[in-house]
Amino acid sequence: MEETADSQTGEPAWATLSDAQLLQMRICDLHVRIEGSEIQPRVQELYTELAERNLAIRPVCYLGDEWFSPEGSPTIAIPFYLAYPRLEALELKQMLEVEGGTPEWCMSLLRHECGHAIDHAYGFSARDEWREVFGDRTAEYDPETYRPRPYSRSYVQHLPNWYAQSHPDEDFAETFAVWLAMPADAWRTKYEGWKALEKLEYVEKLMQEAATIRPALSRGRRISEASKLKRTLERYYAERRRRFAEDFPDFYDADLQAIFGKTGTEPAHKLMRRNKQALINSIVHWTGQPKYTVDQLVTQLIKRSRELGLKTSNDDMRVNFDLAAYLATLVTNYLHTGKFKRLV
Repeated sequence: MEETADSQTGEPAWATLSDAQLLQMRICDLHVRIEGSEIQPRVQELYTELAERNLAIRPVCYLGDEWFSPEGSPTIAIPFYLAYPRLEALELKQMLEVEGGTPEWCMSLLRHECGHAIDHAYGFSARDEWREVFGDRTAEYDPETYRPRPYSRSYVQHLPNWYAQSHPDEDFAETFAVWLAMPADAWRTKYEGWKALEKLEYVEKLMQEAATIRPALSRGRRISEASKLKRTLERYYAERRRRFAEDFPDFYDADLQAIFGKTGTEPAHKLMRRNKQALINSIVHWTGQPKYTVDQLVTQLIKRSRELGLKTSNDDMRVNFDLAAYLATLVTNYLHTGKFKRLV
């Protein structure tokens, strides 16, 4: 179905649809574009930063279904929902946060994906020296599940969850992002005494080389381009929520009974519902996990506590502390293993 703009406001016709109606639309029929959107000046800012570093490459940016740089392609996919406020509002309602929804967050992600795109363009990761610095990118790694070392000085700190530690490719992209975002004297000062400084110096060396040679690749595929995605928004969000909510545990009744009990003065689920947002915000802040994942976890915990008929005492501080620690353990284990599980 072709959607045209309103002749008076200039807005697309779908902008005034209800959520239920909008969810029935196919992504390709939204006809969203980077040009004229809030994304355009951010892409231009990325290009300006590259120019200031004397790099001629300008990775082609396009609207896709998520943030990524296709393997072997010097391009950057940006989520289509960032191209229009109405779609950002729907994203927030469906997923509880908008990844890249602020200028700062968007630029951090653009710089990270630019690191991947530059490696795809120049093939730096095929070099023996690159492997000595960052590791073997062909070894068995899973960027979705890894055991981070929060206090390690071997990696830069850029995106949440110590993402540089997840894979050599991500380590390079994160190191490049820091190199691009900060003047050399700033990153040298910040990472003085860190092993990560050696990686930054190596990226500096590679980029000096890149400034003098043409990339091996200047064009590439546009995988999952929004203009070609025939999925409805409803299906798109159902798939994403399913991916985020995979492997939710059957909650451990013994754990819940240890935190609460059956002899208190207030139903446990009411206490948790009252403190739900504060609990979610705290766990998201300290673990960096998606807000949707944590929200679903807390929602299921509330439901199970009600089913068990658990109650709580007047010691709200102690209960909230125990509950937050328990949830943080589950969420941290999810980061490490891809599964919600207990430590023992």
